Amino acid sequence: MEKDGIIEGRNAVTEALRSGVNIDKVFIAKGETDAALKHIASTARAAGAAVVEADKRKLDSMSLTHSHQGVIAMAAFAEYVGLDDILEIARNKNEQPLIVLCDEISDPHNLGAIIRTCEATGAHGIIIPKRRSAGLSATVVKASSGAVFHTAIARVSNMTSAVKELKKAGVWFFAASPDGEKTVWESDFTGATAFVIGSEGKGISRLVSENCDYRVSIPMYGKISSLNASVSAAVLLFEAVRQRKNVPDTVTPSGK
Repeated sequence: MEKDGIIEGRNAVTEALRSGVNIDKVFIAKGETDAALKHIASTARAAGAAVVEADKRKLDSMSLTHSHQGVIAMAAFAEYVGLDDILEIARNKNEQPLIVLCDEISDPHNLGAIIRTCEATGAHGIIIPKRRSAGLSATVVKASSGAVFHTAIARVSNMTSAVKELKKAGVWFFAASPDGEKTVWESDFTGATAFVIGSEGKGISRLVSENCDYRVSIPMYGKISSLNASVSAAVLLFEAVRQRKNVPDTVTPSGK
């Protein structure tokens, strides 16, 4: 469990929310009926933070002070944007949208690596869910080499709703899947494109998968049957860049 950006105790968390600190998640003691904790939870939700119930053992393991009073908040290290902001970035560049949806990526190192690749490829934004996902913690900032400060990242309550909203805006969704109908090299990413990358363990959730337009695979030639989430995202993003920059798929060696 990360120790970065932790704010502990009822007064400290209340003041952080009141002062406008960008809170990523608030962990509340499970089954707690205390009015003060209920008020903290409602204030956090109103501020856009994810509120998660946690048992005492988990809170104790997260705590640095060993006096968390049933509540621990984790500060976000960068600001989130809206879906419209991501589309606006593409419009301002006169480019077709290139977006990555991280469907419950819980490993902060994986998320950070994906953000770094998005920045390197000029992708217009990333979308993550509020629940069951790594947030913009110090570890993510470090893993991204600071790319979080140059990349538009939206955090949504419902990933399926986000997919449907972007589809109305003309975005096509490609789910990274070992059993895709086409390979990454057979697919066209020159239009408005969103890649969906599933979690490390479960892959893409059923509802999100059902709302994707295509499933694309990355051919594997060794004994390992899959790549991790950040590497899969990198392969897809750089193929999209190759297609959009009209880079030939074969390169003749110099002098031949």
